[in-house]
Amino acid sequence: MSKLVIVGTVAFDAIETPFGKTDKILGGAATFIGLAASQFDVDGAIVSVVGGDFPEEYLKLLADRGLDISALEVVKNGKTFFWAGKYHNDMNSRDTLVTELNVLADFNPAVPSAYKDAEVVMLGNLHPLVQLSVIEQMNAPKLIILDTMNFWMDNTWGDLMKVIAKVDVITINDEEARQLTKEYSLVTAAQKIMTLGPKYVVIKKGEHGALLFHKKEIFYAPALPLEEVFDPTGAGDTFAGGFTGYLAKSSDFSFENMKRAIIHGSALASFCVERFGTERLQSLSKPELQKRLQQFKDLTQFNIELT
Repeated sequence: MSKLVIVGTVAFDAIETPFGKTDKILGGAATFIGLAASQFDVDGAIVSVVGGDFPEEYLKLLADRGLDISALEVVKNGKTFFWAGKYHNDMNSRDTLVTELNVLADFNPAVPSAYKDAEVVMLGNLHPLVQLSVIEQMNAPKLIILDTMNFWMDNTWGDLMKVIAKVDVITINDEEARQLTKEYSLVTAAQKIMTLGPKYVVIKKGEHGALLFHKKEIFYAPALPLEEVFDPTGAGDTFAGGFTGYLAKSSDFSFENMKRAIIHGSALASFCVERFGTERLQSLSKPELQKRLQQFKDLTQFNIELT
């Protein structure tokens, strides 16, 4: 098993979907990533920051999952990062109603000394300079995974390019892959992204699954057709956490094993959307995950006779 460092937001979300709405609930990229990765009993640390308003029970929840929270800084007189959003009826598009950076505005991540030798680093969606500072604190990790979004492409292009040049895997959605490369074809976009630094490109397509690219090889993982999607918030981070957690658990960073990691990430993301926020990830059992992995297998297996 490889040690894992997870960097990202630990936050409050307020969500409205066609199925209902919430008050402030537990959210944040590092939270979803950490809860998903904890399904694999990884030796992982969360590097993030919260305010004095962050409930002790949420800190306990992360610690009880075996996650090291010694680098989860609590700024006593500060307020926790807060995001509020409203999803449209198709559940693929949303409006951001509120973004309050609060303590995140002055966040300087400090990787715990016991995890500077971690083999796997998961850089959740944050300012590229924060992600870069984490890379610079590490002692030659074997696998650095980057998640980013269109906001950083619009506002911090130069810094984002510096980070992308230093990572092994990038995970972005199809719209972001097109924005990053000005290419409409995702195959062409992935090839172009690989020239920027990453050896592997994961393009997330939401309810249409995910694509994995490496050199000239391509793997496609479907998304499980679900009867209802309750709340898509955190699904991409849950996918990244499952993907990363599986790789850290197996310590095998080959293309073949990344295929398996993508299926595990997709399976976990399919649970995440069943309830608001992190609720479903908190109650998820290993037998439930195994059963869903079997469903993914059944979904994609077929016999064909080639003539």
